[in-house]
Amino acid sequence: MLQTSRLLQAVNRRHFLRLGLSLTPWAFLPALRAATSHARAGDGFGKAKSVILVYASGGQSQLDTWDPKPDAPAEIRGEFRSIPTAVPGSRFCEYMPLLARLANRFTVVRSLSHEDTDHGSATYLALTGHYHARKSSNPPVRGSDAPTYGAVLKHVRPLKGFPYTAVHVNGPAQVPLVLAPGQFAGALGKAAEPLLLGDVSGNVAAMRGLDLLPELSPQRRAARQRLLQQMEKVGESPMKTDPHALDLDGFYRQAHELLGVPKAREAFDIEREHPVLRERYGRSRIGQACLMARRLVEAGVPFITVIGNHSNRGQDQLPEEGDAYGWDTHADVFGALKHHLLPRFDQSVSALLIDLDQRGLLEQTLVVCMGEFGRAPRVAVEPGFIGNTAGRKHWASVYSVMLAGAGVARGGVVGASDAISSHPATVPLGPWDLAATMFAALGIDPQSHYLDLSARPMPITTGKPIRELYR
Repeated sequence: MLQTSRLLQAVNRRHFLRLGLSLTPWAFLPALRAATSHARAGDGFGKAKSVILVYASGGQSQLDTWDPKPDAPAEIRGEFRSIPTAVPGSRFCEYMPLLARLANRFTVVRSLSHEDTDHGSATYLALTGHYHARKSSNPPVRGSDAPTYGAVLKHVRPLKGFPYTAVHVNGPAQVPLVLAPGQFAGALGKAAEPLLLGDVSGNVAAMRGLDLLPELSPQRRAARQRLLQQMEKVGESPMKTDPHALDLDGFYRQAHELLGVPKAREAFDIEREHPVLRERYGRSRIGQACLMARRLVEAGVPFITVIGNHSNRGQDQLPEEGDAYGWDTHADVFGALKHHLLPRFDQSVSALLIDLDQRGLLEQTLVVCMGEFGRAPRVAVEPGFIGNTAGRKHWASVYSVMLAGAGVARGGVVGASDAISSHPATVPLGPWDLAATMFAALGIDPQSHYLDLSARPMPITTGKPIRELYR
């Protein structure tokens, strides 16, 4: 105990506070584990400098994407054919030809499973790795929610040299018109909130106001910063006690840092990209969001979440607008997938993988494509939903995800579903295991803990890294 106490005294207190750990011997152990867990965390530990999470909000049908069942009855396999991929024996949906050609660059996991069957709470599970207290429901966003992955990362390992540790692009995610829980900092407070960018597909800058005024020299910016600091020292500054003032102070500091780092300002200027490359990604919302994600990787941002579809069922309000479509395909499943969802997804994600690979970034970037659950094996008409043809209802018992980069095997398949894709045919994996895989890839021990703002110890994840991804 004495040796531990001496070691604690030698460690900078501010470093511990950033980790959310109190200076007690028992609290030191998680940090010690995180620093020495390379040998125990398995393959892929620490190989990623960044994670890009492409979130297909609404529930991506495994049968009509990564895990078709060509030999199943028509009411199971649906209208689409399957096509061979670059991996012998593996087949994808016919409307994913670009990704099928790239199948030797990534691994598909076909045995994800959990017990949450509604969008709000399942989104919470997908983006935090933890079940919501109200499973299979659509709960409101609360300040006590578990924090999203990027918020946890900012809390335990904030980025130096760039104002933002985590960025959400093309958000926020809605179900279908209200904010989905799980995509915010929750119990970690506004200071850990990821930066939110909306639609970046237009010709308007993703973040306005980043061009420095000619009359605002570095000296004048520094003088303004000193003036703000002096004002805070006068009397009892509200910045010291008021939570809203503290949040505002944090935003001021981020803005000041952003203006002072040219690399940061340039990262958000997607207009710098060549028009040919922008067309390769597709001018859709998800296409340009994926391109922005690559730019943020180049800038050094550790965690980028691309909200693939800002509304899980926007087609009800805007049926003529392809970008509005979400993956919640209760009705008109095959028309929505064929004409809107799959072409955009196939083009944008394939372009992202190729672009990262050609730039030498894929081996240091973990790419994860996932939804909150899958879709039901049986195609059927569902009363109460807009549309005049059959669809597939929610299905959490089994679904598929794709992972690439940062040591993930190229051309791999992990797990399997049964003959009709109703349940795993191998050991099931969960969103908590994906969470553990992402944190381990970034070099953070998924078994460690942090303290939230109420000093409650919280686990990084409850899952284990998926080691089969690296074999």
